[in-house]
Amino acid sequence: MAKNLFILNDPPYGTERSYNAARLARTLLNANEEVRVFLMGDAASCAAAGQKVPQGYYNLGDMLGGVIRRKGEISVCGTCMDARGMAEERLIEGAKRGTMDILTEWTVWADKVLVF
Repeated sequence: MAKNLFILNDPPYGTERSYNAARLARTLLNANEEVRVFLMGDAASCAAAGQKVPQGYYNLGDMLGGVIRRKGEISVCGTCMDARGMAEERLIEGAKRGTMDILTEWTVWADKVLVF
């Protein structure tokens, strides 16, 4: 079982990079791989609870919730949250405020680091 770390940098909408990373993360979890996702920069918004998107459009908050429900872990850069005025209470259930120390620990833990 490989240990996979995803580092996302792009916003939830406007590009499809974070969407594609979430798709791959969920697929790896379905294949019994271990997955951790660290959200940085504009990707911090991917873990915002209560996202309202047009009907038929993907919802990154729901997709990341699926990662958590499949036993993946999600951490959001605290500095990036602060810069965007995001309180920890605004995160989807199961996502946690993170630090560079956590990202460092996760990077050392991982067999593979995928950056989107």
